[in-house]
Amino acid sequence: MSKKVYDLEERTYLFAKNCRLLLYKLPKTSANYQDSKQLIKSSGSVAANYIEANEKLGDKDFKFRLKISRKEAKESILWLRLLKDLNEPFDDKLADLVQEADELRKILSTIINKS
Repeated sequence: MSKKVYDLEERTYLFAKNCRLLLYKLPKTSANYQDSKQLIKSSGSVAANYIEANEKLGDKDFKFRLKISRKEAKESILWLRLLKDLNEPFDDKLADLVQEADELRKILSTIINKS
């Protein structure tokens, strides 16, 4: 069974959604709270800035929004890794999300370099 190919807008949205779904399953501890809050912010910003980049006119704003989206993908990796250190049972799901964030970061870098 092959993976469905998603366009980048849908991938960024699904990444943010999958981060939120995972966070709902994590134990509610004070250590998780701040990292979870930051992950929700950064993962949502990946999608929001990518979508805004494609809705705005002008190359300067396009590149600016893409750079923010790429930065937020890097931030998401950081917050996912911090959560991984605290929550051993979620290693596989967290590792998948780290990989997805890194792939999004690479794709965004390629788009920025080509524009």
